[in-house]
Amino acid sequence: MNGVFPFQLGRFLVIAGVILVALGLIFMAGSRFSFFGLGRLPGDIAYKGKNFQLYFPIVTCLVLSVVLTLVFWVISFLTRR
Repeated sequence: MNGVFPFQLGRFLVIAGVILVALGLIFMAGSRFSFFGLGRLPGDIAYKGKNFQLYFPIVTCLVLSVVLTLVFWVISFLTRR
């Protein structure tokens, strides 16, 4: 029993790392090619004044939150025994 837990934890960390690297690459490419329109969705708040700029991507944050919640829910569902 003691030998199984570190293996499962190690496998989880490797999978999480691969997912994070893939997400990082998508977002890096997305900033250049504007994939999915992230950061410029309708409802994101952008204000430009004379000496002040405010940008708050609230809708983008909500979309990412929902997507990540679903991804983690699926991972949790698939790893239950």
